[in-house]
Amino acid sequence: MKLWGGRFRSEENKLMEEFNNSFGFDCILYKKDVEGSVAHVYMQVKVGLLTEEEGKLITEGLKSIEKDIETGVLSLEGDYEDIHSFMEMNLINRIGELGKKLHTGRSRNDQVAVDMRLFAKEKASEIIEYIIKLKTTLKEVGDNNPIIMPGYTHLQRAQVVTFKHHLMAYYNMFDRDEKRLHNALEILDESPLGCGALAGTTHNIDRDITAQKLNFKKPMDNFMDGVSDRDYVLELMSDFSIIMMHLSRLSEELILWSSQEFKFIELDDLYSTGSSIMPQKKNPDGAELIRGKTGRVYGNLVSLLTVMKGLPLAYNKDMQEDKEGFFDSVITLSMCLQIMEKMIDTLKIKEENMKNAVKCGFLNATEVADYLVNNSVTFRDAHGIVGQIVIYCEDNNKSIEELSIEELLQFSSVFKEDIYNFIEYENILNKGIKENLK
Repeated sequence: MKLWGGRFRSEENKLMEEFNNSFGFDCILYKKDVEGSVAHVYMQVKVGLLTEEEGKLITEGLKSIEKDIETGVLSLEGDYEDIHSFMEMNLINRIGELGKKLHTGRSRNDQVAVDMRLFAKEKASEIIEYIIKLKTTLKEVGDNNPIIMPGYTHLQRAQVVTFKHHLMAYYNMFDRDEKRLHNALEILDESPLGCGALAGTTHNIDRDITAQKLNFKKPMDNFMDGVSDRDYVLELMSDFSIIMMHLSRLSEELILWSSQEFKFIELDDLYSTGSSIMPQKKNPDGAELIRGKTGRVYGNLVSLLTVMKGLPLAYNKDMQEDKEGFFDSVITLSMCLQIMEKMIDTLKIKEENMKNAVKCGFLNATEVADYLVNNSVTFRDAHGIVGQIVIYCEDNNKSIEELSIEELLQFSSVFKEDIYNFIEYENILNKGIKENLK
């Protein structure tokens, strides 16, 4: 069932027909196709392309199809080229020849462009809500657990931080992600409906009416750009990839922290799995799957970038490849954000293990150097002195705070009893210079 074919002498090859069809995946756009078509009909009535009665009948027909799909009366199946032919053919079956007037003043090119923009707007807004919920959970769990723990560089214990501060680093990442999505929504908020195939239409349409009806801020300025632009899909997929990168980094932290080597946290059974052969195992599969699916979202972005890089204006069939990857990325990211929020919300923190890791890692070494600098030792000399102190501690199985003042004086004459207060971990966190770690 095709919306074209008048100038063809023979039917499409069956293999080519299967190769060309997109109905199997673009049927997800059915609600947006109805929404765009209803706005188009509304405009047709306003400019006199349809009578009020015709507009009412077509609109009711479109909405009845949508209702029947959602109630299961009508299935999204059949020998259709795409969702647009499905909707139009079913409309004609319901209301007769009048249904053929629906397409006056538009092309499938601007029709699919507006459907995709409407879908992108909706899904980006949904993802923003998932991000907001994850941010809220990160902050709540952090606020409830201002526990000291090691901060790492190069995966080596570096300085003392708090679990809250660590989680809030991810809060800030996701906050930037939210801003990026809002920015993408602002840029894409223009309507391509009425651009036609590439050069508009000779019919007396009003693009401002449809833009307003569909809640776009304005019509797109250039018809050729309107039907061939996929920048908004690429920008959202780029944003999705950055979000997945942040989720993957957080997943890696959870995987490490829940290992027997760290024992900082325990993930809830609901988001873990076991081994078919090793009964003692509790695997962080939720986090591992998020980490693994990151590459999938990256791949969808690179695929579309590659599709678009060599296309001349205006619409080309290659652009059909924008949908499956975008739909997949939306589904994948939405699920990953929800799973991550639930893992963070239900994890158990092993406070004593975190504190013990701080004490075993010489994490106050930098503060010892700061103490020396405050007492007129140059930083470069202070750095070397503290390095020797750490070696001494390793050789004698001691922490820096366990050294006596006599031992410290072997390395520098400026040490006094106040060094112990200066390098006590809670005091380090409470110093004004690190107020944001609390």
